[in-house]
Amino acid sequence: MSVNYAAGLSPYADKGICGLPEVFDDPDELRAKVGTLAQLIRDSQYMVVHSGAGISTSVGIPDFRGPKGVWTMEERGESPRFDTTFEDAKPSLTHMALLQLQRAGYLKYLISQNVDGLHLRSGFPRDRLSELHGNMFIEECEKCGKQYVREKIIGVMGLKPTGRYCEGTRSRGLRACRGKLISTILDWEDSLPDRDLNRADEASRRADLALTLGTSLQIKPSGDLPLLTKRTGGKVVIVNLQPTKHDKHAQLLIHGYVDKVMGQLMKLLGLEIPEWAGPTLCEFSGGDADILPYGAWKKEVKIEVKIEEKKERGVKRKPPKKDSDGGVKKEEDEGLKKTCKLGVRESRFTTSSCMRRTYAQLPRYRNQPSGVFPPQEPRNVSGT
Repeated sequence: MSVNYAAGLSPYADKGICGLPEVFDDPDELRAKVGTLAQLIRDSQYMVVHSGAGISTSVGIPDFRGPKGVWTMEERGESPRFDTTFEDAKPSLTHMALLQLQRAGYLKYLISQNVDGLHLRSGFPRDRLSELHGNMFIEECEKCGKQYVREKIIGVMGLKPTGRYCEGTRSRGLRACRGKLISTILDWEDSLPDRDLNRADEASRRADLALTLGTSLQIKPSGDLPLLTKRTGGKVVIVNLQPTKHDKHAQLLIHGYVDKVMGQLMKLLGLEIPEWAGPTLCEFSGGDADILPYGAWKKEVKIEVKIEEKKERGVKRKPPKKDSDGGVKKEEDEGLKKTCKLGVRESRFTTSSCMRRTYAQLPRYRNQPSGVFPPQEPRNVSGT
C-alpha cells in the first residue's frame, strides 16, 4: 500500500502542501472542457502524459496530498485508510484508457511518479514508459543493470540490496554475473534513474501536448517536466481536483475525477477502453504481438549499443597488436562497445533509441537545483 511505501521513506520535512480543498467543475462545464481536450489530442502530433497518485485512488490506493492522503493524514496525526495491497490492486479505468490511447497512436510517451506498478501491470509498453520514482515490483542488478520484474513487491526501498543475486550471464557468456540486486524505489535523497529521466526529458521537450493526470506537480524534477513542453511551444493540460503548482501555465484546467474525465474523453475519440485480463508485461510498443505475460520470456537477444566514453589522460594502454606481415592489426576499442541483453520473444523487435548526450537539464534529485546528467545506460529486463 502507499502507506507502507511512505512509512519506508526516510524522514523528510518538506513534503509539499497537503490537504488543499478539492474543486469540481459542474457537469456542463466538465463536458465542454473534455471536448476541448479531445480536439487538442486529435490535433497533437506528439502527446506526453504525466501521471500521479490520483489515478490510482479509485482502486483503493490512497494518494499523498489529497484530503485523505497519506501525508495529509500524517500531518493531522491520523492513520490513512487503504482498501487494497499493491499485489491485489487492479489497473483503474484511467490506466486502461492510457493503454488504449497508446495503441491508437495518440499517446507517444508516459511519465509516471507512481511506484505501484499499475502502468506496467496494465500492459503499457516499457519502451514508452518512464517510472521516475521506481517500481515496487522491480529489482535491478547493481553490477550489470539487468532488471527483474516480480509478481510480489520487493519490500525494500532506497536502492538497497534485496538479498538476491543476478542470474544473468556476462557479455561473453563465460560465467554468471552474480551481482547484488537492489530495489528501484527511491528515497528522498536518491537520484532519479538516468535512463528514465533522460528519456522523460527528451519526450517532454519533443511533445506538443503535455497532459497531466492526478498529480499536484509539487515534487521536482518530475513536476517541472510539463514546463519543458510549454517552453518549446507546446500546450499543457492539467486534470486534477486540487490546485497545482503550474496551473498558471496550463492551456486548459479540468477539475474532475480522472476516471470520469478519461471515460468521457474515450467516447469522444471513439475508442473503447479494454478490459484488464491480468498482469501483463509488454516490453516493446509493437502491438498485441509484443505483449507477454509475466515469466513468458522465451529467448535472450544480445543487442550491441555503442556508448560514448571519454578517454582519461595518463592511462597506460597496451601497444597495438601486429599481424604476421608486421602491420598494425585493426581492433575495435572494447571501451566503446557494450553488450546488453533484453528478454524478448523475437529478435525482430527493436529497442527505442537511447540518448547519449550530456547537457544541462532538470535536477537529478528530488527538489534539487538544475544540474548536468551523465550519459544514460541501457536497461536490461527479465520477467520472472
